[in-house]
Amino acid sequence: MFMALIEVAGVDYIYADGQRALKNVSLKIDRGERVAVLGPNGAGKSTLFQLFNGLLSPSAGDVLVKNLWVRKENLAEIRRSVGMVFQDPDDQLFNSTVRQEIAYGLLNMRVSGKALEEAVSWALEVVGLNGYGGKSPHNLSGGEKKRVALASVLAMRPEVLVLDEPTAALDPRGVARLIRLLNSINRELGITLIFATHDVDIVPLLADRIYLLSQGEILLGGTTAEVFRRKELIRQVDLRLPRVAHLVELLEREGVCAPSELPLTIGRAKGFLTGQLRGSGGHL
Repeated sequence: MFMALIEVAGVDYIYADGQRALKNVSLKIDRGERVAVLGPNGAGKSTLFQLFNGLLSPSAGDVLVKNLWVRKENLAEIRRSVGMVFQDPDDQLFNSTVRQEIAYGLLNMRVSGKALEEAVSWALEVVGLNGYGGKSPHNLSGGEKKRVALASVLAMRPEVLVLDEPTAALDPRGVARLIRLLNSINRELGITLIFATHDVDIVPLLADRIYLLSQGEILLGGTTAEVFRRKELIRQVDLRLPRVAHLVELLEREGVCAPSELPLTIGRAKGFLTGQLRGSGGHL
């Protein structure tokens, strides 16, 4: 019996031109988790995500969501549970107003009347876009478009949010705002978060666990700390440590400090370095 919310078992995916995008991929994701699939461009992250709700079917192996095989007869139920937010919101937004965009999926689920209006209003409020219902999504900023795409998925109350490169093309303020929003969605609504990225700096802020994917293969899975502890493997696949961890690593090489664990966020680095300064009389 499969018990995880999402389970991928021994999956291969081969495109029509013979390119093998995924090779014997296995992973499990439980309810309420925040999981990053970390890998360089071309690692197979987007292909993997399209297996979660049947946009693609594996060439070999099995994919299950809520103990349902991802097959044609189960797709309606699975797609109600798994909401996809694409890397480029322009690939997802096609209606003339924000309200129509958010209502689109609900109408396909036969939601109407007061229930429809309440769901649209709720989704706009969650993403901080009250008053945007009558605007054209195509005239919004990149960050606002991301939030409209997110609202259009949230309105259908999925159990899982799958996000492909969620911070791509956002400015630093937009990245910070989106991270806060996604963490709030996970914490307050209990929605499982799965996201693909090659931006290692956001991972410790948004993930409890990581799967490291390279050339279609899972090289490593574990907690955020466990995966980033494998520094050489991270670098072998053309990624890096979060910048603040790299800074502390350089200080360690100079003999300035000796952390028991590299801090992965600015907050943890601040705590560590403050302790070091206090312990050395204010001198590193």
